[in-house]
Amino acid sequence: MILIMLRLTQYARGGGCACKIPPGELEDVLAGMGATAPEDPLGELVVGLETGDDAAVVRIEGGTAVVSTADFFTPVVDDPFDWGRIAAANALSDVYAMGGRPLMALNLLCWPRDTLPYDLAREVLRGGADVAALAGCHVAGGHSVVDAEPKYGMAVTGLADPGRLMRNDGGRPGLPLSLTKPLGLGVLNNRHKATGEVFPQAVATMTRLNADASEAAVRAGVRCATDVTGFGLLGHLFKLARASNVTAVLDRTAVPLLEGAREAVRDGFVPGGSRRNLGWVAGHLTSEADEETMLLLADAQTSGGLLIAGELPGVPVIGELVPRGEHTVVVR
Repeated sequence: MILIMLRLTQYARGGGCACKIPPGELEDVLAGMGATAPEDPLGELVVGLETGDDAAVVRIEGGTAVVSTADFFTPVVDDPFDWGRIAAANALSDVYAMGGRPLMALNLLCWPRDTLPYDLAREVLRGGADVAALAGCHVAGGHSVVDAEPKYGMAVTGLADPGRLMRNDGGRPGLPLSLTKPLGLGVLNNRHKATGEVFPQAVATMTRLNADASEAAVRAGVRCATDVTGFGLLGHLFKLARASNVTAVLDRTAVPLLEGAREAVRDGFVPGGSRRNLGWVAGHLTSEADEETMLLLADAQTSGGLLIAGELPGVPVIGELVPRGEHTVVVR
């Protein structure tokens, strides 16, 4: 009964990837920061801090690329098992965004032991293990701390072919832009937190792995991709276009939306993170869209889809990359 009655989202100030440090503030923190070069390293750092890509990549002896990432956040839904599934799918997504396959994951758990029973924590971990098993990824321990807010996620290690990596700086003029999942997760999750309404379409989207899309993109020769999470479609598109030194032209009418997403915006369930995303990119874009549409395009997603500079069967094309112009992103 406890597992049903307690609402996990009420124990956190934010929710999911909407609780990330705002992108502009994070870039200020990281500005000019570089890692000290290690002595006698075992591999070559191929992807690091330079463009804010989805994961770090090191090439080791034998030509294998090791992909490493970590992601965790506060509850985005009240069901503990679903939260675990969503958090795991989100963490694994960074490896898929680079064109890799997850190999092993470590749990990251922060738990308010005085206010939430460990039975809930067990369900969260079980959900994470369930999704990792679907991904063919080992889960081997992890780390836990007592915290005022519940948080869960994973540190994930994957493998990739270094010659077939997908990076956010690999875009070129003339490439179409495709998006593998609909938008609206942030506003629907915020409505769920405020009202308790459950949105099965959002849970199904967040728990769906990006594995098939990643594998299809690698087979198709795609070399530029990123996943759409806390910085919203506009934020991640801006980062991709900036890193690739191109302009991204977005067709707002082609962007898929989850059922109920527009209504959630109209009813005022817009996360603060989504508004901050829009504020961050506003000076770098030109748009013909209304505010409602722009908020959806900037909506902070949790375990969103892959944004691919290329075309895949059955995946909507939402725009294209063109030579660099006055603005980094153009919304039409």
